[in-house]
Amino acid sequence: MKVGIIGSGNIGSDLFAKVVRKSAVLEVAAMVGVDPDSEGLAIARKYGIETTAEGLDGLTSMRCWQDIDILFDATSAGAHQYHSDVALKAGKRMIDLTPAAIGPYVVPVVNGSDEIDKPNINMVTCGGQATIPIVAAVSNIATVHYAEIVASISSRSAGPGTRANIDEFTATTALGLERVGGAGKGRAIIVLNPAEPPLIMRDTIFTLSSGAEPEEITMAIKAMVERVQAYVPGYRLKQEVQFERFGSNDRVHIPGFGDFEGLKTTTFIEVEGAADYLPAYAGNLDIMTSAALATAEKVAENLKEGAV
Repeated sequence: MKVGIIGSGNIGSDLFAKVVRKSAVLEVAAMVGVDPDSEGLAIARKYGIETTAEGLDGLTSMRCWQDIDILFDATSAGAHQYHSDVALKAGKRMIDLTPAAIGPYVVPVVNGSDEIDKPNINMVTCGGQATIPIVAAVSNIATVHYAEIVASISSRSAGPGTRANIDEFTATTALGLERVGGAGKGRAIIVLNPAEPPLIMRDTIFTLSSGAEPEEITMAIKAMVERVQAYVPGYRLKQEVQFERFGSNDRVHIPGFGDFEGLKTTTFIEVEGAADYLPAYAGNLDIMTSAALATAEKVAENLKEGAV
């Protein structure tokens, strides 16, 4: 099934590399950008793929436009509304890698099969893809009253699109913790780490829950990590899950949330990239594009089944 990729920056280029090298279901028909000298468009041309530097309007005037069933949008939240309107009007499916969140949030291991019939699917954020599975693992067996995540990525792996959308990224990730992860309240912090040499993506996930014991939560988290590793092999626990219990005599106060008693779970995740485009430190790219690829392949299979 043929796809088009809108956005020739870091995310779009990494996604292009994954589809070309790894997918037996999808075929890139066109790569779209706005800078004719971008590296992403140059790479696509080397593979003999049609390209345009005139954005989505350029793509709609190309012959391959009629053959494309699925579009990936790796541009910006601001641009996505227009892209979505054009794509859906033409009967295309949209996989949104921006924090625009027009369509439902999707994390493959949590709700990947629930939303594949939707015309526009949002992949939350790289921080969301890395942390929501852990929150969901806890909320599947306990009541998660509050979840807070800190996602740290190398500043080298954050292109201009990511930097321009940083506020939207934090807001979208926090909502994803609630809507997909199952937390009563979510909060997200994203850190662009300028350290040299670049550090690998690291995520810290805190949950405050009740209704499950540490042993049950540990098992649930480890099982979820294994499920994510099916499409992101570099996703792993950095150390053992940690717990702290708060009782009625030593409640923890969360500003903007209130006082809490129950179990605090701290999970440390590391995401090493597959180095399909940027080096392995860019695990944030890898988990986002891997999740988008896994979702698009499910959408393609669903479309084929519907056509039979």
